[in-house]
Amino acid sequence: MIRDARSDDLQAVVALTAAAFGPTADKAVRIVREVEPEVSLVWEEETEIRGHTMLSRMRMGDHRPLQLSPVSVDPRHQRKGIGSALVRTALARADELGEPFVVLLGHPSYYPRFGFEPATPLGVLAPRDYGDAWMLAKLSAYDRSITGRVEFPPQFA
Repeated sequence: MIRDARSDDLQAVVALTAAAFGPTADKAVRIVREVEPEVSLVWEEETEIRGHTMLSRMRMGDHRPLQLSPVSVDPRHQRKGIGSALVRTALARADELGEPFVVLLGHPSYYPRFGFEPATPLGVLAPRDYGDAWMLAKLSAYDRSITGRVEFPPQFA
């Protein structure tokens, strides 16, 4: 079941993120601990949190686009659709908020299934060149005139 994360979920979400990202978990854990999410979702099953994702605000000139990051699934429960369901729900929430798009830095072979495409050709630039890993999902309020360079909060560095 997907639900909004609560403040008392933080320890479980941090542990889940550390397990999901393994030896490269430092940045993802820092994001979960230190960045105030606009949307934070967990997949809970049998009173255990098995997945988590969040949308947080970035800066892009006068705009404050949302970024999807991190997406974490307990390694024992991966490849069961939990991550996919969390991503779809997060995008639906962003759409309900009237956001024009969501950006992310992720695997170019995984995220296109959710509507993500390279962001740079659309004029939404990353702080540096990430190639096709820098992506954007257009939502209902998409406006191609919204362009610029996204600035990450320090926790994303």
